[in-house]
Amino acid sequence: PASHIRTTADRREPVPPGRERAQTRRLEKTTAKPSSNRVTRFLHVVEWLGNALPHPVTLFALFAASIVVFSGILGYFDVAVADPRPDGAKGRADNGLIEVVSLMNAEGLRLIVLNLVRNFVEFAPLGTVLVALLGVGVAERSGWLTAVIRGMVLKAPPSLVTVIIVFAGVLSNTASEMGYVVLVPLAAIVFYSLGRHPLAGLAAAFAGVSGGYSANLLIGTVDPLLSGITTEAARLIDPGYEVDVSANWYFMIASTFLITAVGSFISLKIVEPSLGEYEGAPEGLDDEDEHRMDPLSAREKKGLWHTLWATILFAALMVILVVPEGAILRNQETGAVAGSPFLRGIVAIIFVYFLMVGIVYGRVVGTIRNDRDVINAMAHAMSTLGLYIALVFFAAQFVAYFKYTNLGMIFAIEGAVLLKASGLGPIPLMISFVLLAAVLNLCMGSASAKWAFMAPVFIPMFMLLGYSPELVQGVYRIGDSTTNLISPMMSFFALIVAFVQRYDQKAGIGTVIATMLPYSIAFLIVWMVLLVIWLLLGLPLGPGAELYLTQ
Repeated sequence: PASHIRTTADRREPVPPGRERAQTRRLEKTTAKPSSNRVTRFLHVVEWLGNALPHPVTLFALFAASIVVFSGILGYFDVAVADPRPDGAKGRADNGLIEVVSLMNAEGLRLIVLNLVRNFVEFAPLGTVLVALLGVGVAERSGWLTAVIRGMVLKAPPSLVTVIIVFAGVLSNTASEMGYVVLVPLAAIVFYSLGRHPLAGLAAAFAGVSGGYSANLLIGTVDPLLSGITTEAARLIDPGYEVDVSANWYFMIASTFLITAVGSFISLKIVEPSLGEYEGAPEGLDDEDEHRMDPLSAREKKGLWHTLWATILFAALMVILVVPEGAILRNQETGAVAGSPFLRGIVAIIFVYFLMVGIVYGRVVGTIRNDRDVINAMAHAMSTLGLYIALVFFAAQFVAYFKYTNLGMIFAIEGAVLLKASGLGPIPLMISFVLLAAVLNLCMGSASAKWAFMAPVFIPMFMLLGYSPELVQGVYRIGDSTTNLISPMMSFFALIVAFVQRYDQKAGIGTVIATMLPYSIAFLIVWMVLLVIWLLLGLPLGPGAELYLTQ
C-alpha cells in the first residue's frame, strides 16, 4: 500500500477532465466557508503535535524513567497522604499513611533489577493477547476471516449494502486489523462496481472498522488487551481484583447496533450525497484488488458451511458446559455464571474456537493440509506482534513502578478528593472522561498505549469514588473509538489515505478527515447518549460487571 502514497510532485500528473470538474466543485464547496481555513489550521496543529511525540515505546521508557526520578524527589521530601482504606485492610500501613517509596536509592535499584523480568512476564495483557492471537492467526491464515467478510458484503442486496458494510466493519475487529486490510478496499470496489462513489463505500467501511472499533457482538482481541491493563491498574487499590474479558460485553453488543444504524444514516444522508457522482477512474488497482470482487468459489462456500456446522457444535458444547446447574464451567462456589471459569477463561475459549474454524475451513479449501501449516499460521501471527511486545515491556515497567512507589495511590487519592469536592455526579464525570479520551486519541493513536498510560491513574481514582473499573474501561473505549476516524496518529491512517488516493489523486489527510468528521461527531454524541441511558437504568456492562463497586 505504501507504493500508492504519492508525493507532491506525483500529484501534478494530468487529471481526467471529468474527475477534475468533480474535484473543482467539491473544492469550491469546501472553500466557500471562511471557517474552513481555521479548521484546516487546527487539524495541521493536531497533526504537528502528534508527530512531535516520541514513538510509543520510547514514550513509555521515558514514563518509567520519570517515575524513578519523581519518586526520588518526592521521597526526599517525605510526601505522604492519609490512607482512605479501613483499619486492617491489606497493605495499610500502621501509621495510616501512604508514603512515597523512592526508587533513587540502593533499595530502589535492587527492586528494579530483581523485578525487571517479572514485571514483563506477569503483565496481564501479554499472555491473554498472545494466546488469543494464536487461534485468530490460524483462522486468518486459512482464509476463513476473509471469506466471511467477502460473503457478507458481496451477497448483500444493493439496497442494504451500506448497512452490511458498516456492520461488517464493526464485527471485523474480532480479528484485530483484518477490517482495515480487507474490508475497506473491498467496500470501495463494491461501490464502484455498483455505479456509486467508491469513496462513499470506503468511508462507510472505515467508519465501522475504526469508529466502531470497541463495539462487537463477540469478544474480540481488543477485549483481553484492555481488560488486562485494567486489572493491573485496579490492583493498585484491590490486589485481588480481576476484570473479566467480557466486562463490557453487554454494552458493546448494544453499541454494535447503534454504530451500525448511525454510520449507515451518515453514509446515506450526508457523506454520499456530498461526494456527488464519481466521474474518474480508479488507479493502482492490482490483481489482488480485482480478486476481492470475485464471488465465493464452490470450495470456499463448502468451507464456510463446514465451519458453520462446527460453530453450532461448539456452541452446543459450551451450552452443556455452562447452562445446566452445577455445570463444569460454572462458578463452583456460587453456581452462577458471573466469576465462572467460562468468563474468566474466555481467552482460552476464543483460542480454541478460532483454531477450530481455521483448521476446518483450511482443510476444506486446501490452505491447511497438515500440522505444519497450522504451526506456520501461528508463527506468522506471532511475528506481527514484535512492536506490541516491545511496547508491553516498557508499559509493564511503568505500571510496576507506579505501584512500587505508591505514586499511583497518591495521585488517585488526591484526584478523588478533587473530584469529590467538585460535586459532579456520575453522568458529568463519565462524559468528561469520554471527552478526555477522545482528545488524547488525536495525539496518541494506540488504544493499548493510551490505556496503559491512563489506567494506573484513573482506574484507582474512580474506584476510590465508588465507580467500578469495568465502567471506567467502557467509558474510555467510547472516547478512544470515536476520534480514530480523524486522528492522523491512528496506525492505519496512512493506509486509508493510500486507498483514497486510488480514486482521487489529489486527496490527502485533509480529505480523509473532512470526509470522516461527520461520522466522528455523530458517533461521539450518540454513544454518550447511550452511556447516559445505561447509567440512568443502572444496567450491568457485562456478565457480573456492575457500574459501581459494592462495599
